Amino acid sequence: MLDHSLILKSPPRGWTLGNFSDVCERVQDAASPSANGERLYLGLEHLASGQPSLDGRGKESDVTSGKSVFSKDDVLFGKLRPYLRKSVVAPEDGICSTDILVFRAKGSCPEYLCYLTHSDEFIGYAKSTTSGVQHPRTSWAALSQFKLHIPPLNEQRKIAGVLGLVQRALAQQQRLLRLTAELKKALLLQLFAYGLYHDSQKQTDLGPLAQSWDAVELGSVADVINGFAFKSEDYVSSGVLNFRVVNIRDEGVIDTSSDTKFLPNEFMQTHKQYLLSEGDILLVMVGATRGKLGFIPKRILPALMNQNMWRIVPKSPNELHRKYLYHFLTIAVPKFVREFSESARGFFKKSDFRSIKLPKPTFTEQEEIADAIDNVEQRLDLHRRKHAALSALFRTLLHELMTARIRVHDLDLQSI
Repeated sequence: MLDHSLILKSPPRGWTLGNFSDVCERVQDAASPSANGERLYLGLEHLASGQPSLDGRGKESDVTSGKSVFSKDDVLFGKLRPYLRKSVVAPEDGICSTDILVFRAKGSCPEYLCYLTHSDEFIGYAKSTTSGVQHPRTSWAALSQFKLHIPPLNEQRKIAGVLGLVQRALAQQQRLLRLTAELKKALLLQLFAYGLYHDSQKQTDLGPLAQSWDAVELGSVADVINGFAFKSEDYVSSGVLNFRVVNIRDEGVIDTSSDTKFLPNEFMQTHKQYLLSEGDILLVMVGATRGKLGFIPKRILPALMNQNMWRIVPKSPNELHRKYLYHFLTIAVPKFVREFSESARGFFKKSDFRSIKLPKPTFTEQEEIADAIDNVEQRLDLHRRKHAALSALFRTLLHELMTARIRVHDLDLQSI
């Protein structure tokens, strides 16, 4: 198989060599939106990145400039920054941004056509044909020349059916992720105001708070400790992990599976004040990702803490529960970021951070609240892992089916 093409060295019987223009044609019908129009409108912002699905929708009356017309089952492909992999089968008739190319299947299966435009080979080809530095765009003239071996229509439909099965499972996991995240957010707000037992409330600087709770400044119950600027010339191929900002992913996920750096083992003695412990809370306090939080698990230790982060440690482990503090900070820090951020390269001041007000129930209730939130977090993590596994399965199947390394009749669909 050639790079940036789907030309196969040994194509299966019935697969024919052709161009992208052999499986579809470009639709160039123009439209002037009506101020009272109700037709579906899709812009690039409505096309999900990396998945053949929508991430929102608009209507005709939302827009004013000239647009393109599409019909149900047309394939809508984002020509601006094609590496974003934005392509979807139109669910109904409507109009779209002129930065979206409209493809109409020509003797081919629309769903297969859409999945084809998500393949690594097609996206690689599209990227290689872009022009424009700030706003790289591809074109129909270029994409129409993409070369591929085309399976028979019946096999196209079966390929689309298999990929659609995985796609529907992915969509279900996305819905569960969203609903569970909303549940967690509601639970956080509820528990940090009312607690588990819905005690009578009093008014505090934090707003309504359980009558028996105290409202204290964070700095009075926790220490805020700097990291260290370890030098890149000290890095070694194996040793103690140098935990850096990049190891805190979205949603506080701690990831040391890639982009890892190591320091000599003797640094655990010479820089022992920067050794992390299980349950340490880390906050990125400078740069474009400031505000990210992480909770250190035992599995990554030993590790030394790099610069640009604070380590937040309870002064008394019997008065302030670490996980309770972490969960509270997940709602307090975004407010803090909005209040004190000024620029992408700005940084937080410790004095401001220490002044955050913290609701402080008894240690036993802190532990119970943390456990209740952890139960929801475990469900979130389960959905994240299922979603990641399905995403990997989708990418693998997409490649294997488009290159005929796997044929549809070889698959055990019961196991998918």
